[in-house]
Amino acid sequence: MDSRRHNKEYAISARSTGATASMPWKIRPYIAIARPDHWVKNVFMGLGVLLAYFYHPELLRVRSILQIIWAVATTCLLTSSNYVLNEILDAPSDQKHPIKRSRPIPSGQVNVALAYGEWLLLGIIGLVMAAAVNWQFLASSVFLLIMGVIYNVRPVRSKDLPYVDVLSESINNPIRLLLGWYSLTQNEVPPLSLMLSYWMIGAFLMTAKRFAEYRSMGNLKSLVDYRPSFRFYNEQKLLISMFFYTTCFAIFLGVFIVRWHLELILFVPFVAGFISMYLHIAFKKESAAQHPEKLYREKGLMTCMVVSLVVFVMLMLVDIPAIYTLLSVPKSQVAPLWKFF
Repeated sequence: MDSRRHNKEYAISARSTGATASMPWKIRPYIAIARPDHWVKNVFMGLGVLLAYFYHPELLRVRSILQIIWAVATTCLLTSSNYVLNEILDAPSDQKHPIKRSRPIPSGQVNVALAYGEWLLLGIIGLVMAAAVNWQFLASSVFLLIMGVIYNVRPVRSKDLPYVDVLSESINNPIRLLLGWYSLTQNEVPPLSLMLSYWMIGAFLMTAKRFAEYRSMGNLKSLVDYRPSFRFYNEQKLLISMFFYTTCFAIFLGVFIVRWHLELILFVPFVAGFISMYLHIAFKKESAAQHPEKLYREKGLMTCMVVSLVVFVMLMLVDIPAIYTLLSVPKSQVAPLWKFF
């Protein structure tokens, strides 16, 4: 990462627009590159919190609410650290994007050296806060930051590699599950089947985003300049990979349901409806799937998501013996989870 080269390039851009006299010391652009509007993605921690309560009902107390708030705030700082790094290293390609060229760094509103400082500061504060929770939460936090480096920084820069880009970005889903889980408990690992399922549904969502981008931009050269992995992608490959990730998601979710709580089989039609509706949105012109943080504007999708969440929580809390009899499946006793020595 050559901060001097970035800084020189965008300082020139800023001077050409007359921005150097006012923008470098203003806070607003530096807040923008931390993407606080993307903090909504940390809602994926919720499944980890719910699972912790499911396995350890005794954790349901007032004090745990404060722990969760602290954990969410910590995760927001950590993800913002990754977002700042992403903004810095994506700036050259963002200049070739019709919309992203107006972001703070490519438009010359940010001093890149200060942006690198912001990246480090957010990461350090986040890790200090994570250490106050427990070492498992800290380890998960370090994992999150490492994936941010792998995703953005050369020589790996996984975001430029077809398929690897999706998998390395969507792995943040199970990491957030771990952060939610370890915000309340420790010494145990949540079910691997559910973490893999969470990873695969994230891969489906990220592929749908690329599919929407591909259909929206149209010009292949512009797509490749913006995201090199598009040199390999096309509509057919993206559709096939979405089918692959959805299938993996369903299989791993099925393993979790049969192994841990068969009542959740009634949840399957709801999650299938959500996936179908999301795919429908991805096909729309100027699809909101290109900007997941703005999906709240899709009222039908949000309604489906809320209903699915309510159904999931209700089914986690009830026993329906008739389902086990009907499907000839023995009832799980929720055996002890994997533990740390």
